Amino acid sequence: MYAVVASGGKQYKVQKGDILRVEKMPGDVGAPVSFDQVLMVAHGQKIAVGTPTLANATVSGHIVEQGKARKIIVFKYKRRKRYRRRQGHRQMFTAVKIDRISPEKTAD
Repeated sequence: MYAVVASGGKQYKVQKGDILRVEKMPGDVGAPVSFDQVLMVAHGQKIAVGTPTLANATVSGHIVEQGKARKIIVFKYKRRKRYRRRQGHRQMFTAVKIDRISPEKTAD
């Protein structure tokens, strides 16, 4: 069984037991998290697709880590103009372990 959820403007395919790194969410480590924007749920050959979301489907889990990703370098450059700008950025993230996908039953 898997589901497709939307969080932080992105879509993620998740299964029970997966650890998902999403954009920063409020909460401490161990706090419960619920994703209400479930776009699709699949169980074997049965698939339920929302228009755009499924009304009563939720994906729940708990926070396992709050942190910062690796540093990326933002480099702006214009040739022949002596223009160079270098800047670093570390994006905040939340790691969520998926505990449950509901509903267990999907439509044909």
